[in-house]
Amino acid sequence: MSKKVFVSGCYDMLHSGHVAFFEEAASYGDLYVGIGSDRTIRDLKNRKTINTERERLYMVKAIRYVKDAFVNSGSGIMDFAEDVKRLKPDIFFVNSDGYTPEKRRFCEEHSIELVVSKREPAAGLPRRSTTALRQECNIPYRIDLAGGWHDQHSVNKLFPGSVITICIEPDYEFNNRSGMSTSSRKAAIEMWHVDIPEGDRETLAKMVFRYENPPGSTYISGSQDAIGIVMPGLNRLDYDNDFWPVAIESVTDPAVLDFIERNIWLVPMSPRMSDYNVLENTNITVEGAQRLAAATDKCWQALVARDIDAWGAASVEAFNAQIAMYPNMAPKEVIDSINIYKDSVKGYKITGAGGGGYLVLISDKPVENALQIRIRRG
Repeated sequence: MSKKVFVSGCYDMLHSGHVAFFEEAASYGDLYVGIGSDRTIRDLKNRKTINTERERLYMVKAIRYVKDAFVNSGSGIMDFAEDVKRLKPDIFFVNSDGYTPEKRRFCEEHSIELVVSKREPAAGLPRRSTTALRQECNIPYRIDLAGGWHDQHSVNKLFPGSVITICIEPDYEFNNRSGMSTSSRKAAIEMWHVDIPEGDRETLAKMVFRYENPPGSTYISGSQDAIGIVMPGLNRLDYDNDFWPVAIESVTDPAVLDFIERNIWLVPMSPRMSDYNVLENTNITVEGAQRLAAATDKCWQALVARDIDAWGAASVEAFNAQIAMYPNMAPKEVIDSINIYKDSVKGYKITGAGGGGYLVLISDKPVENALQIRIRRG
């Protein structure tokens, strides 16, 4: 009997890359496709689909490599869980940007083989991805490499410190609530539609910050988000008892940016759920703010010097300082994911807070099933 192979995804704007993915998956056995519901995609991507779930299901079922397809019954990034338990596949087939430690654990728990796609286009055809087809919007994302929370007045009023950010080209469509500055990016898209306009970068970042935090806002979204998506390259934002930095230092040296791109790896994780409160159980102290500031300084010095060992050690030190003040940043599933990699990499942290988004790994060796990013150069 043929093995059962399962894949899951959005499959909106169906293209040749999807078909090649199905063809590769079907080479392992009979292919069953789980499709994310309109509601799930809206929650994860913060946008509507181009095609409804009924249309997407009709198109996927029509592909000759697919034995059967259905709309996943659950929600969130693991919306297929109950369907897979009923289907009992032998193989779960994923793309590299669809791999997560959570999926790996799920497969281990249910004795399913996890196979990661080579993602090769059909002979003579170009590489295709849904994100590439959406490239009419070139507004970047951002990652904070160290110091996150120092842009919050509750921290920087106790002790001054820095946040280090890098500006990321939109090569992937990062999930909503994943710590990649998606809410600030959404504000920038509403203002500018397709890309960051010409003009003084700090002034443009202030526009995004003010747009996202109108008068009367009860919670102030950190300014590192707005600055991080507007300012290209590597940036150090120095905060001292205010919501806006007193100084911004930018590095666009190709040698430094190439060093970061070569050695930073992202492993997708479940996005933070909308009802998760990362601000519960905080322990914000002067000593904690000092510890975070010192670790961030070490991280900056290591990045500029292109010292991967020092960068990795400082990254872990800064992350531990963060979770000492904000324990809800790292629930058990985050720690479990870190434990898979921590002994084989130089350093680690997460994007965002509260189990969100992506595990950021620092390694001079390739990390299996991880993504790499491009830094916006200017």
